[in-house]
Amino acid sequence: MKLHFLLLPAALCAAPMMLPLRSPAAAPLPAPADAPATSSAPAPAAAAAAAAAAAATATARILAAANAFLATLDDAQRAKVTFKFEDAAQRVRWSNLPTGIVERHGLRMGDLKPAQNEAIHTLLAAALSPMGLEKVTGIIDADETLRQTDGGGGRLMFGKAEFYISFLGAPSATEPWIIQFGGHHLAVNLTIVGDRDTLTPTLTAVQPSTFTKDGKTVRPLGRENDKAFALVNALDEAQKKQAILGFQMRDLVLGPGQDGRTVAPEGIKASALNPAQQQQLLDLAREWVGIIHESAAEAKMAELKAQLSDTWFSWSGPTQPGSAAYFRIQSPTLFIEYAPQRMGGDATKHIHTMYRDPQNDYGKKFLAK
Repeated sequence: MKLHFLLLPAALCAAPMMLPLRSPAAAPLPAPADAPATSSAPAPAAAAAAAAAAAATATARILAAANAFLATLDDAQRAKVTFKFEDAAQRVRWSNLPTGIVERHGLRMGDLKPAQNEAIHTLLAAALSPMGLEKVTGIIDADETLRQTDGGGGRLMFGKAEFYISFLGAPSATEPWIIQFGGHHLAVNLTIVGDRDTLTPTLTAVQPSTFTKDGKTVRPLGRENDKAFALVNALDEAQKKQAILGFQMRDLVLGPGQDGRTVAPEGIKASALNPAQQQQLLDLAREWVGIIHESAAEAKMAELKAQLSDTWFSWSGPTQPGSAAYFRIQSPTLFIEYAPQRMGGDATKHIHTMYRDPQNDYGKKFLAK
């Protein structure tokens, strides 16, 4: 199956833009070091070594793809796409709003040549998991659908042309740097410090939440919705009384512009869930944690499992599947929100979500060491 990524109609821009979506050709991860013949699982030291090797492989792959993209640019474009790592203004220049309302800096997809867009695709395929790349592509396709159906106009600039890429810091195997990619309803912030990566803060949102492409129904954030309703309806009545908040949430609490802010945990603790419910909670969190490439995602999931007794799940709104409801997952190092937008019409058609690490947004924990 072949999808299309960042295909720009000629009416939008004189420079045509086409980026085919393929399954990323990720390098195979190294096998674990020799484990005891009597055990089917690697020894802890061997498992740690394998994880470190996998992280180094992923970082090398991202670095190579970033440098390959930079090689497609002229001097003026390289100057435009690269910012100092310490540039605080650029770091927070992301939003759920269209670019006509919140200006982005960097290189605009609609201004690039097909080969340059192909190189961006290769970079995203290296940085993200196949699931993450599919989700990002779906969000962009939804925005193009919105442009085609609602048109926009004025400051409401929608569509595939209106996504931007930038780097904070030069791509490096040792020095910190950040890949920023996004536009309306998408903000990917991937901080890389050596072989350690974090995808926080990252905003994933969608409008419309369901659309048809090539004869197929697409729901970029559909699994998040379905898994959340399955979890809340797996709770018994006593658990629901703890999990469901007594007030209506209208939007993200820690969305754009809320860096550094914290909120008190609410709802039900994962320690009050049975093992099957805990697994449902972990599977739901993986929809955000798993956007990044696999080795970083597995490390983050292991961290979440270790903190499960101090992880909370909260819900606001109806529990009938298909309804518009807010939910949140919160641990010491993870904050996930899902917020339908009640701005007229069907709130289930317009969704905002947020993924943060209170201790490591923009890699601050990595940089402190």
